[in-house]
Amino acid sequence: MTRNGAPRDAPVRHLRAFLVLAEELHFGRTAARLFITQPALSQQIRTLERDLGVRLLDRSTRRVELTRSGRELLPAVREAVRAADRLREEAGARSGAGSLVIGSFENIALMEPVPAVIDTFRAALPEVGVRMRRAAFDTATVLLEGEVDVAFLFLPVPDGIQYLTLAEGARCAAISAADPLARREIISLADLRDRPHLGWSPRVPRVYREHWSADPRPDGGPVRYTDHGVVDYAGSLLAIAMGEGIQLPPAAARRLYPRAGVSYLDVKDLTPWSMGLAWLPAKRDQPQVKALREAARRVVAEREGPGGPDTGGVVRPFRAG
Repeated sequence: MTRNGAPRDAPVRHLRAFLVLAEELHFGRTAARLFITQPALSQQIRTLERDLGVRLLDRSTRRVELTRSGRELLPAVREAVRAADRLREEAGARSGAGSLVIGSFENIALMEPVPAVIDTFRAALPEVGVRMRRAAFDTATVLLEGEVDVAFLFLPVPDGIQYLTLAEGARCAAISAADPLARREIISLADLRDRPHLGWSPRVPRVYREHWSADPRPDGGPVRYTDHGVVDYAGSLLAIAMGEGIQLPPAAARRLYPRAGVSYLDVKDLTPWSMGLAWLPAKRDQPQVKALREAARRVVAEREGPGGPDTGGVVRPFRAG
């Protein structure tokens, strides 16, 4: 606040931090998404509250919630950040520095090697403005619709998208903690034959839906789906806890999405997940996209050697669905 009690202008980075925190309601996850330390995030939020003259958050050792003022100011903050982004994009276009809009599947930006790739890119092109756009199971659709320049996402992707594989790992089953299976340490897909999988939104590409539902199952049997139409994993957790359906996410969900009422079980015959950096062929050689691809290749090579996974040349005609 100024001496006369009027709100002081707040830096855009503080407004952006508040928006991410309003999504996550968790300081640790928010700090990781913003690639800053948790103390630095706390300081930014305290400074923002002081500048605006209102308390935005109720904090406790157990949870974070928006205050009434925080909820009411959220649309204005969101519009202010959008306006700042538009201004930076216009300025970048005139200066020649440019900008890069990166789609990020939910919390995938917290998983290695994504932070290392972004750090490498920023070190190479510090003058380029980077904006992260969080998406969900429809990240490939968001990329195809041109809302982002590139995207970090889980594979597979529909035809017409190029990608570089960055990492892979084990998956698990997310089920209700009240399910009798939750008492077991490891299960098979056959054990899940009577549990429906949460139904997907039509915006989620078919190739993605089938892979992440393990449909068909190893015995050739089809998967039964609910009518939920989920588009994001975080939003599906309540339905899982209520025993309405299951999901088969990366095992990292244990760490990134711990929820009361949800149990994560190892599945011995579940195919692994793969993570990739994806782009459209038309944008492949744009300077910022090319630089991010090169940063990703460098990080992959450092971690896995010259024989690391790379399907960046694979392009197939796009078919809807």
